[in-house]
Amino acid sequence: MTTTTAPAEVPAGSGPWQLARAELRRRTSVKVSLVIVVLFVLMAVGAPVLSGLGGWSPDEFDKTAVDPYLGGAPIGPLGGISADHWLGVEPVTGRDLFARVVQGAQVSLLIAFTATAIVVVAGTAAGIAAGYFGDRTDAVLSRLMDLTMSFPSLIFMIAMMSVAGDVNRIVLMIAVIGLFGWPGIARVVRGQALSLKHREYVDAARVGGSGPWRILSRDILPGVAGPVIAYTTLIIPGMIATEAALSYLGVGVRPPTPSWGQMIAESVAFYDTDPMYFVIPSICLFLTVLAFTLLGDALRDILDPRGSRT
Repeated sequence: MTTTTAPAEVPAGSGPWQLARAELRRRTSVKVSLVIVVLFVLMAVGAPVLSGLGGWSPDEFDKTAVDPYLGGAPIGPLGGISADHWLGVEPVTGRDLFARVVQGAQVSLLIAFTATAIVVVAGTAAGIAAGYFGDRTDAVLSRLMDLTMSFPSLIFMIAMMSVAGDVNRIVLMIAVIGLFGWPGIARVVRGQALSLKHREYVDAARVGGSGPWRILSRDILPGVAGPVIAYTTLIIPGMIATEAALSYLGVGVRPPTPSWGQMIAESVAFYDTDPMYFVIPSICLFLTVLAFTLLGDALRDILDPRGSRT
């Protein structure tokens, strides 16, 4: 037996974006997800300030917080949680876990958001061009999409990150993740553009003398904005997980720069003696990915209902 919920009350004649906002406000899961997303984004943006409030920098050692006679285990319960170290300390080094978690949030979300922006811009441009111009342009771009999607992306990411020399790892990760991520959204936009270019208002603009770029920016792009926004929100958790996976495997962000994946990888050796070192970054990663996924699912259901059924 299925239950139905009453539709959100909106004024008569409201546009699709007003309807979408009303529907999002009605969903409890969306409200909770938005709160979590905002908290982690504020944590990432204010990482230096938050570290200063905690009194420790991410790379500052506190040898008094670990016991050298117990293999560097944190002193105190729950991984050394105390008034001085709000989330405890890292085993052996004594680095403040709160400072490293908030700094790791900045690194992880910076990579995820920037890579997502590159993927969305490149994928939307390629998809609109392929769908609207068709013919040879569509053939070339579609084959390029197929070629890129045929690569085992994770293996190539690991290989490219492994052979990279002394370069900025954050910039390299953004470029590598963006390189393999754009075809998915390009396919979605291409299908929307193919449908929109035969609509009456597009034909009217073409007959009225509007050029291709004016039609693309004024008529086609607004028409694909809904699916693009929904798809973007669904891309972000995948980007966060990809960055964490690469860092976990040791080919991502290198120490001493912290990231959640790197912290989880390092915590495995101390799981029995200090489980909190594993639990805290894992919870942060889990909550962030879950919140973006729930938010993306809701946006897809509202802004792209046909896509949510495929």
